Amino acid sequence: MKKLFLIFIILFISIFTQFAKAEDLFKITAANFDTSNSLIVLNIQDESTQPVLNTIKLIELDNPRRAYFDIPSSILTIPKQDWNFNTKGIKEIKINQFSTDPNVVRVVMYYEEDFNPSNIKFLRLKNNLFIKINDTKLDDQYFHKTYRDEHSSASDFYEYLTVEVPDNTPQETMVDQIQQAFNTTSDQKMDEPTLVKKDLKLNTKYYINSITPRENGILLSGFGSVTIEKPLILSNPNRIVYDIPNTVVNREIRNSEHKLNETDTVKIGQFEVNKARIVITTPDVWKYLPIYSTDNQSILIAHKDKIVPSTLFTNSSDVIAYNKEKTSNQTSSMILSFNHPIVKSVERTETNLTIYLYNVARYNEETYLQTYKNTYFSKGTFELLPNIGLKYSIPTEPDTFVNTYIGADGKTLKVQITEPKRTKPVFKNGTRTIVLDPGHGGNDCGAIRGEITEKDITLDVSKRVQEILTKQGYIVHMTREDDATVSLQERVEFSEDIQPDIFVSIHVNSSEKPAITGVETHYYRQESLSLAQTVHASMASNVKANNRGLFKSKFYVINHTTSPAILVEIGFLSNAEERAELVSEKRKQATAKAIAEGVQNYFKDNK
Repeated sequence: MKKLFLIFIILFISIFTQFAKAEDLFKITAANFDTSNSLIVLNIQDESTQPVLNTIKLIELDNPRRAYFDIPSSILTIPKQDWNFNTKGIKEIKINQFSTDPNVVRVVMYYEEDFNPSNIKFLRLKNNLFIKINDTKLDDQYFHKTYRDEHSSASDFYEYLTVEVPDNTPQETMVDQIQQAFNTTSDQKMDEPTLVKKDLKLNTKYYINSITPRENGILLSGFGSVTIEKPLILSNPNRIVYDIPNTVVNREIRNSEHKLNETDTVKIGQFEVNKARIVITTPDVWKYLPIYSTDNQSILIAHKDKIVPSTLFTNSSDVIAYNKEKTSNQTSSMILSFNHPIVKSVERTETNLTIYLYNVARYNEETYLQTYKNTYFSKGTFELLPNIGLKYSIPTEPDTFVNTYIGADGKTLKVQITEPKRTKPVFKNGTRTIVLDPGHGGNDCGAIRGEITEKDITLDVSKRVQEILTKQGYIVHMTREDDATVSLQERVEFSEDIQPDIFVSIHVNSSEKPAITGVETHYYRQESLSLAQTVHASMASNVKANNRGLFKSKFYVINHTTSPAILVEIGFLSNAEERAELVSEKRKQATAKAIAEGVQNYFKDNK
C-alpha cells in the first residue's frame, strides 16, 4: 500500500512539474515600431526560466520575400499587430498568436527585393526584445520620451504608413475604460477586436485612434508612443491646452467637442500636420493632469481631484534603484528603477515639476539624498500621500527645460533637467548693433489674404522699429530695405557678416482656423531666451491682442545665426478682424513701439 502511495506521489509530482513547465511563459504586453531608429520593440513579462534569445531563429522565405521568427512558450496579451510601410526596406510587419497549443507568437516581416535580411538582428535589454532592422546603436537603457517643455524639436519627423488598429467599442463605465487602457495582465481577455485599416501620414511616434470623455476627464487610446508638451494656459475663456507632437488624429474624431460635466468641455484636433491638440475649457485649468499608461500607448487627461488611483493599476511598485547621469554642464538626469511598471502623471508650472507615481508605495529617502548629493536633484522631495501614491517635486527656474522618459518595459523613469546658462550677453562696444529681418519679400509673399500680403506688413513694421531704435542711438541694419527676394541663407549670412548684438525677425502668422488670433515669440538657442522673454513681455503689455506665449522653435534664421535671435509673430492674417488691425496705422505703430521697447529693456537688463 505504501509503495502504491509513493508511486502515486511520484506520478503527481511528475505531472505537476510538466504542467508547471507548460505554464512557464513569455507574456508579450506591448509592441512598438520606432520609425526613427528602425526598431521593433517587444515588451516581455518574463516568467520563463529560458533566455528568450536562445529560442529565436530567423527563417527566410520567397514569393513574397519575407522572413519570420517564432517566440516559443509565449502569449500575445495585446491585439495582433499589422503595420504597413511605404518606405524603403521593410514593407509590412505582422505580429500574432500563431498557435496556442503550444503557445507560439510569430513575427513576420515582408521586405523589398533589394533588402538584405541579414541586417535583421536581435537584442535583449532587460524586459525588452529589440529587432534591429538597420545598424542602430542601442544604449543600456531604451527610453520613450513622455513629456517635454519644448514646443518644437529637431527630433520631430514624418513617416508615411498604413496601420490596422483595433476598432475599440466604448465601455460603459470610466473604470472599465481606465482598466482597459492601463492594465496588461495575464488574465486580460484574449478576444480579438475588429481591425480597421487606417491610411495616414503618421508622424510616428503616435496615432490617436479614439477619445472617450467621462466626467473626470478624457481617455486617449492609440498606437505608438505618446509624448506631451508643456501645457498652455489661455484665457477668455479659461482653458488648458495639451499638444502632442509627432501625432496624427483619426479623421473621424478630429474637431470633435465633448462635454465632460456642467462646466468643462474638451476638443481634439489636428493642430499641425505633425501635432495633435487637446483643449479643455474649464475654470479649473490647473487641475487637469496627463496620466500615462504603463506601455505609454494610452493617456488619461483627468481632473486630479476626481482621480481614483486604485482604478489605474493592478500591481503596486517600489523604487529599487537610484542612478544619475550628466551629459553636459547644464544637463543632468535622475534615473529611478522600479520592480513593476509604473503609472505616472506630470504636472508642470514655470517654477516647479511634480511627478505623481500612483502605484508606487515605497522609496528610500536616505539612498535618494546620498545618490543626488551636490546635484540639481538634491532640491527634490518625496512625499507619500494617502490614496494617491508617491509625489515627487522639484523646483525649477522659469528658463529651465525638463524632459521625462519611461523605459520601454515601464519600470524605469528618467527625469532630465537642463539648467539655464548663467552668463550674460557679451556686447562688443558701447553702441548696440541690431539686425532686423522683415519676413519674406519679392516673389515670396508669405501669408496672403486678397491683396494683403505678409511681406508688406513685415517691411512696414520693421522700418518703424528701425526708426525708433535709430533715434535712441542704436545701429540698426535690415536684411531687406524694400520688396526684394532674400533667401533664408542670405539673411543668415548678412547677419553673420555684421555680427550684431541681437537678431530680430518679424513675421505675420496664418492658420487654417480663422478664429485663431494673437502674438507669439519664438527662440531656439538657450542664450536667446532672455531676449525672447523681454520682447514678448513688451508686446503682450502694449499690443491689444491675444497672448499666445513663447515657443522654442527651430526656424532657420534663429537657428543658424550665432547672435541671440528671436522671431516674432505679430498677429494672424487669417483672422478677418485681426487682419484689419494689422494693416491699420494704430496696430503697426503699437507693434513697432512694443518691439523697440522690448529690445531696449533687454539691453538695460543685461548691462
